[in-house]
Amino acid sequence: MYTALGLQRKLKPELRRGDVEIVVVTPDPYMTYQPFLPEAAAGSISPRHVVVPLRRVLDQCRVVIGEATSIDHAKRKATLTTLATEEEGTGPEQVTYDELVLAPGSISRTLPIPGLAEYAIGFKTVEEAIGLRNHVIEQMDIASSTRDPAIRDAALTFVFVGGGYAGVEALGELEDMARYAARYYHNVTADDMKWILVEASNRILPEVGEEMGKYTVTQLRRRNIDVRLETRLESCADRVAVLSDGSRFPTRTVVWTAGVKPHPILAATDLPLNGRGRLKCTPQLTIDGVTRAWAAGDAAAVPDVTADEPGKETAPNAQHAVRQAKVLADNIAHSLRGEPLDTYSHKYVGSVASLGLHKGVAYLYGRKVKGYPAWFMHRVYHLSRVPTFNRKARVFAEWTLSGLFKREIVSLGSLEHPRAEFELAAGGKPPQDPKGSS
Repeated sequence: MYTALGLQRKLKPELRRGDVEIVVVTPDPYMTYQPFLPEAAAGSISPRHVVVPLRRVLDQCRVVIGEATSIDHAKRKATLTTLATEEEGTGPEQVTYDELVLAPGSISRTLPIPGLAEYAIGFKTVEEAIGLRNHVIEQMDIASSTRDPAIRDAALTFVFVGGGYAGVEALGELEDMARYAARYYHNVTADDMKWILVEASNRILPEVGEEMGKYTVTQLRRRNIDVRLETRLESCADRVAVLSDGSRFPTRTVVWTAGVKPHPILAATDLPLNGRGRLKCTPQLTIDGVTRAWAAGDAAAVPDVTADEPGKETAPNAQHAVRQAKVLADNIAHSLRGEPLDTYSHKYVGSVASLGLHKGVAYLYGRKVKGYPAWFMHRVYHLSRVPTFNRKARVFAEWTLSGLFKREIVSLGSLEHPRAEFELAAGGKPPQDPKGSS
């Protein structure tokens, strides 16, 4: 989105004359600002304010809702599957191009763990975040109404796998939300719930440094969150989480946030990849050894020119992706006009993480910050980075209102099956949730 937005501005005269066309192929008609997903799951931000509508922002581009299934850059052709081709049943279509920008990001990295595909949920999309919020509240409703202690125990046990940003922030925000919601249940208390964080390494949040990672573990454990370091999930079949330390937890909630891997489209191209499956790139964000092909973000292995050690690459995170995208737009415009290209150079300044309302950790410019100041810095930083003034104003307004009024604890799980009630009234059978969440 940022690259297309930059090109839209840089190539305004060419676009007006019809000399240039910018085509954006995307599976969703919006861009998700992922750092806000934990707050959306906790109800601090409305889901629609976590996403940016592409057609409004990229009004000079042609937005195609679909996915590329393969790319033959030697022939400058991409094979696309769109909503129209699926509806018409005509099969994939091929489009030609002059310049290619490949920035599909990454997908969840999963392991062949029994039961994972059937029962777990990820945390990379706004749909997953809202689905998880609804699911957690539904489990509290089940626990409140059941007379079976086994069902109650499983409903109130929440297992998060992965101690990076996504896992820790999602766990922190949702535990905070559930703790608040418990006061409105006559027979469910915060102490009845089990929150378990499973991490294979010996530390969490490596981005904020070892000291702040240890502080985070201490703070989570003070909230009765069971943090299991150097532990792996071995199975979640039959709705029982089995850990490598021998522990077994009957649970109806397994959240998988254990890393990411390159998008599968990269393997369906004739472009050079490194050992980890990412695109080999130059510091100018061109794909190495290839003309008229560019990349940025999680999919791109970009040399870090600010690093002291040779061969180091920029981290696959939003801080680099957004800045790379802006340089990429400049460089494509430079290339089309025969001008020299800029080098992407940005020294990593640090990280901030939220652990729930008024709680956080940060490591910025070598300084360690924790508690309320870190949480405040987290909000200020991401408010400044979320795209468009429209979204900034809406998010700020929601934060202001949430400080004046009580937190929302409503579950709208029926949104996942909007026709269920009508189908039942019409004599049909309502769809069954394959994960058994309700």
